Formats: sequence, C-alpha cells, structure tokens
Amino acid sequence: MRFLTLTDVAETLNISAAQAYALVRNGELPAIKVGGRGQWRVESQALETYIADMYTQTKKFVETHPLSKDDSPALDNH
Repeated sequence: MRFLTLTDVAETLNISAAQAYALVRNGELPAIKVGGRGQWRVESQALETYIADMYTQTKKFVETHPLSKDDSPALDNH
C-alpha cells in the first residue's frame, strides 16, 4: 500500500493518533492532504525513512549520552 492513514501510522509506531497528527503538523513526518475533507495521508516510504532517521538520531544520542551507573532504566509503558 502506497499511502497510509494517520491511524495506520499511529499503529505502526505504537503511538496515539494525536501524536501521529503532531508529527505531520510539525513537519517531522511528510504527508499530504487529499479529498474534499482534507484527509491526511503518509507515503509508506516516507514513514520508513522517518523510522530510519529516528534510528540514526537515537544512535547519535546514545553515543553522546552514555549510560552511567547512576542512571536507572525507565520502563516504556506505551
């Protein structure tokens, strides 16, 4: 499937629909508006590129912010 709804994006990233909408509205995730009601659509390749970019950003963050013995792991309950 070439285009995904924001619901599809939210499910893929395991985030809320509001968070997916925010990613689109702030320009982090490229999307288009289609149809008379202006439904948002994200190209599947754009989502894959976004995910790859997030892996790169996370890797850089981990490299520049090493875990110390004082850091306690936070559980992600999403």
